[in-house]
Amino acid sequence: MLDLIAPLVITNRTKIVLLSLDGLGGLPRPETGRSELETARLPHLDALATTAACGLLRHVAPGITPGSGPGHLGLFGYDPVRYQVGRGVLEALGIEFPLRGGDIAARGNFCTVDRAGRITDRRAGRIATDVCVKLVDRLRAIRLPGVEVLVEPVKEHRFVLVLRGSGLSGRLSETDPQVLGQPPLAVEPVEPTAARTAELVNRFVEEARRLLADEPAANMVLLRGFDRLPELPRFPEVFKLRAAAIAAYPMYRGLAKLVGMDVLKTGGTFADELATLGEHWEAYDFFFVHYKDTDKAGEDGNFDAKVAALERFDTHVPDVQALGPDVLVITGDHATPSVLAAHGWQPVPVLVAGRYAGADPVREFSERACAGGTLGILPAQHLMPIMLANALRLNKFGA
Repeated sequence: MLDLIAPLVITNRTKIVLLSLDGLGGLPRPETGRSELETARLPHLDALATTAACGLLRHVAPGITPGSGPGHLGLFGYDPVRYQVGRGVLEALGIEFPLRGGDIAARGNFCTVDRAGRITDRRAGRIATDVCVKLVDRLRAIRLPGVEVLVEPVKEHRFVLVLRGSGLSGRLSETDPQVLGQPPLAVEPVEPTAARTAELVNRFVEEARRLLADEPAANMVLLRGFDRLPELPRFPEVFKLRAAAIAAYPMYRGLAKLVGMDVLKTGGTFADELATLGEHWEAYDFFFVHYKDTDKAGEDGNFDAKVAALERFDTHVPDVQALGPDVLVITGDHATPSVLAAHGWQPVPVLVAGRYAGADPVREFSERACAGGTLGILPAQHLMPIMLANALRLNKFGA
């Protein structure tokens, strides 16, 4: 898609806003038969859906559950299967860690295990960030032969592990089994050249287990998303956009930085993010704004909290509309159904509002309603050219 789109892109003065609700999509609650979106009172989103083009986004392929990294890469116009980036790299960039060529980065979670070593909480009760900082200080005492070990706090239960040295490989399996009641997995090399790196990471995990043994909650670590710093086509150059990202969580800032967006400093709430949007409105053509609360509630399996998060988001929609974007897109990077308490493979709703978007029969912003929209079921990477077309930023193809 990038090779097709790039020669067609033209500059214009139009403005595009992409609002991404992390983990937007859901599934019906068994007791009511209605999803979180169908349960929530969303007057502004529903009104917008009546004047917009609506549909569903599929982020990778049918039945494939996307992580937040590939989910957002698709929203930015990149085929997530072709352009794969490990979560560790994104977390490191998000906290402005100076990754070097050859560094191996992993995203870490502090977690809770019982006396038998089985995981009882993959996020250690979402410990406070100041607790994370103190625990990271303990992990910095770990030494491994032939490599430099760098550990940095991120937010709440998250941290970044970076191994720096020669001959390292990011082709490693993950330690997180993604379920409760099982022990963390041993790291395995995905290819023979990664055997030494796998051995080093397993030694790090064992040392972490020893150093955290006296903690009541965060007494173990989980590691995933091992990777090196990749090179991706630059978003501002491909799409000829002055692009800015506004996100409170480091991983999403890292992803935007990786593709070349300017990452704007903002506060920790969505209201802070929208204030930042207003402050920088004249300086950019494209804004990516991230909303995290929907995903947190879904991962916690808290249906009512996700409904409340959706309703909070809805109250802010008029604030964005008041800025007068030429194209306003609202969607998500993946589903996080509360009934799964995890990411899901289900397509997520999308609406594209603008002067030229057209309207369709959709009258509410939900999974079932948007399935009947004129956009149909789109691969996520097809959304970016639709945004550009509606912003009058694409020439026609061919004679």
